[in-house]
Amino acid sequence: MIFKEFGDKNMPVIMLLHGGGLSWWSWKPQIEALQNNYRIITPIIDGHGDAYYTTFVSIQQSAERISEYITENCNGKVFALCGLSIGAQIVVELLSRDCDIAENAVIESALVYPSKITALFTIPMYHSFYGLIKKRWFARQQAKALKVSEELFENYYNDSMKMTKETLINMAKSNLNYSMPQTLSNTKAKTLIIVGEKELPMMKKSATLLHNTIDNSILKVIEKSEHGETSLLCPNKYLDLMSNSFGISTS
Repeated sequence: MIFKEFGDKNMPVIMLLHGGGLSWWSWKPQIEALQNNYRIITPIIDGHGDAYYTTFVSIQQSAERISEYITENCNGKVFALCGLSIGAQIVVELLSRDCDIAENAVIESALVYPSKITALFTIPMYHSFYGLIKKRWFARQQAKALKVSEELFENYYNDSMKMTKETLINMAKSNLNYSMPQTLSNTKAKTLIIVGEKELPMMKKSATLLHNTIDNSILKVIEKSEHGETSLLCPNKYLDLMSNSFGISTS
């Protein structure tokens, strides 16, 4: 796993975890707005982007590697942990393992109910259609579905061509089979939970479960919004939500 850093090393740490198929660049607007007042760390999840030569194994292994990094480089605690989709699932796992790992957290569009039936159909499909990810027309469709903006499409296309079939399938398995650890209820982090009004019912059900489990949490259902749309297409709204929830400062 690669960890990219921005800003002043002496400032409070905000860690931003990207979604599946994306990389650190999906957080560019937030990095630019926050780096003058915070130390920004953006892990590149195994098998993604510049870490294409590694293989994504599981949400749990990813959380373990990030936890080790925080222990070794951030004195064991960060100001905020923020994640989207599979990155948000990793945040859930981190908060469940260590109740003191973060003062604040943002969990956007995290699936925490296992969807084993969906996995039965999805995994074979990835086996069959893996070769399409190298096609530009297919990448455009996927980028649109993932809410990747036009200015970031080339980043997405170049990175998606490098992703291995093993990483893609492991990621789908881990994402669809992940369930919320009961120890999440112990977290001390003030948590903002974001879900789009137009997301699948299971995603909204997951957001409600997270809200009911974390005592110090705020649930925001974003009107007319789809999966990942807040952080990816409406970064200013995302930053406003963080500011209102945690009092963060933007440049």
